[in-house]
Amino acid sequence: MFLSIATTHKPATDLGFLLHKHPDRVHVTEVAFGKAYVFYPEASEARCEAALVLDVDPVGLVRGKGQSSGPLDQYVNDRPYAASSFLSVGLARAFRTAMNGVSKERPELAEHGLPLAATVSPLPARGGESLVRALFEPMGWTVEIVPVEGSRYVTLKLSGTARLSALLNHLYVLIPVLDDDKHYWVGEDEVEKLLAHGEGWLATHPAKELIAQRYLKHRRALANAALAQLAPETAEEPEAPEARETSEDALEKPIRLNDARLDTVVEVLRDSGAQTVADLGCGEGKLLQRLVRERWARTLFGVDVASRDLERAARRLHLHDVTGPREGRVTLLHGSLTYRDKRLAGVDAAALVEVIEHLDAGRLPALAHNVFGEMKPKTVVVTTPNAEYNALFPNLPAGALRHPDHRFEWTRAEFAGWARAIEAQYGYTASFRDIGTFDAAHGAPTQMAVFTR
Repeated sequence: MFLSIATTHKPATDLGFLLHKHPDRVHVTEVAFGKAYVFYPEASEARCEAALVLDVDPVGLVRGKGQSSGPLDQYVNDRPYAASSFLSVGLARAFRTAMNGVSKERPELAEHGLPLAATVSPLPARGGESLVRALFEPMGWTVEIVPVEGSRYVTLKLSGTARLSALLNHLYVLIPVLDDDKHYWVGEDEVEKLLAHGEGWLATHPAKELIAQRYLKHRRALANAALAQLAPETAEEPEAPEARETSEDALEKPIRLNDARLDTVVEVLRDSGAQTVADLGCGEGKLLQRLVRERWARTLFGVDVASRDLERAARRLHLHDVTGPREGRVTLLHGSLTYRDKRLAGVDAAALVEVIEHLDAGRLPALAHNVFGEMKPKTVVVTTPNAEYNALFPNLPAGALRHPDHRFEWTRAEFAGWARAIEAQYGYTASFRDIGTFDAAHGAPTQMAVFTR
């Protein structure tokens, strides 16, 4: 994959001072997936061009990670050779100081706009030419798109006058947005990266919602957290949580599935004898709201990765009002379910209500280790959609998921297989229950596993 940046500023060789890379040398930077090379195809007073080329080791990418499918399909593919998050990582490693807008030798030049031209090839353009233009043209770039014959890739050429740091940050964010994928796990730290590299332009970009969604691999909670921080002073106060409805809510409302699900979870937790309960992935606090009414629930924790949802949960539970629960009975925690949290040590029970389907399948082992291997509550309640029942929703297209943020939806056999693996690895015993109206052919809309030890 190839990126070039050129200028006709006089003298054009000042580009070397801004990039912190001397034009007379080939610069090599080690990255986790290979090497990044920076060199200058042209370096004259009239025009200077710097090229960044990544040499990705496709075999090294998967060495030691197993081969769940065919022996060759992990190696024989085009991702290591196309502009993607690999290029963004290489860009950040090779031009880190330039991206920060700093130049010791030419500080005044780093602060001013220069005539710049950039070429990226081959670049995936998932969304077509119109999306490429919608991403770059609002920032003042003139866009030229050259299709790569016989492929889904394009060569992207940008030209305009801007600070070099602005160009580098635009490319860093928008290349993986156009690819609509990343080669690594996306967590909360990616929100911070997006906000840092989007500073000064993303908050006013007309496609900021799409950018946030794609940059964060369609993890809705992370995208919402990023958007809330981009312009919190202009964000509209959300409706009361009870009034907000998702596509999943709309599907399930006619059968009052959410009420049945929460009532069943509360019943199971009550029967378990638990006194301390952690609602993992608590969202806006609907389960916690029910548990607060239960006298046996002495101490409650709610954990979620989305700070905005936690704020809504706090309002729902009246945590800051004199009419709310006594101090210390309910604690809301901002955190990831795939990492150990010492604050949850010793809880009697944990609930994951419609949570696991929002995680990439590759992260489920980390979640299982955290919950069943580290936290080790005596009771764990897990609910998830039954994919077989989707055929009975009249407005759900065949093969579609109930919610756009779902990464998967399991059949009853798939869910049971996952539960049996938990039993074998962590010493729990699982029992299963159906929630909602049962259909002889398709089962119930929600499936539940209750793990005990």
